Amino acid sequence: MKIFINLDSTNQKSVQTEEKIIKLAESLKIETTDNVDECDILFSIGGDGTFLKTARLSSQKPIIGINTGTLGYLTEINPQDVEKALKDIINDNYYLEDRMMLEGEIIKANGDVIEIPESLNEIAISKNIFGVVRFDAIINGKLINSYTADGILVCTPTGSTAYNLSCSGPIVDPTAEIITLTPIAPHTIINRSIIISDNSIVDLKITELRRNTRCYVLYDGQEIEVFNGDTIKIRKSDKVTKIIKLEDRSFIDTIRENIS
Repeated sequence: MKIFINLDSTNQKSVQTEEKIIKLAESLKIETTDNVDECDILFSIGGDGTFLKTARLSSQKPIIGINTGTLGYLTEINPQDVEKALKDIINDNYYLEDRMMLEGEIIKANGDVIEIPESLNEIAISKNIFGVVRFDAIINGKLINSYTADGILVCTPTGSTAYNLSCSGPIVDPTAEIITLTPIAPHTIINRSIIISDNSIVDLKITELRRNTRCYVLYDGQEIEVFNGDTIKIRKSDKVTKIIKLEDRSFIDTIRENIS
């Protein structure tokens, strides 16, 4: 078995945890590699942001998250438990939890297309500090609402406890198969989240950017600027993120521990 380690190298605790894992791996005859294409399992050391970056690298290979950050909704274990985790993995004492992802493209007003990579949490549109964005939200070809807002989140169940939670969106079981649309500071009467089936296609058409407003597509925090007339098409990806679970800890347990 070969493992690949992705870490938040700015966090000293993450660096120390990586050193610990490398030493333990040597003693357990587990190979480590710097080539993600060669590995069997990815270790993500950091917070949820690091985990999202690891998910983009994973190519559907299993990931285990070690929390050296803050909340750690996505991370499975703490640094003091890495030896037990490695032994459990060697002994196949774990299970995999598949998490749905989103993908899409930006269709420019001139017809050019920019691909949006797979995202574990959400694909969103969000403005800069000036003005508001006007856009149409279209689901399966039908207009659901025209918004004037700071933006909108299109998120997976996994992403329900991220930016969506800060925008008063619903908390969703991460193994569910749905898509949630949550407007960001909407200037409309309809200001609630909308939950749709996972086979839906969402189109967000930018209809107006006021004054000095700039607008961006954010895919798990990575940005691409968009302009008037651009359409962002979002759908469920065929790819999933495979998360290694070592403990029989439910989604409810995680929510209670992190929110209370």
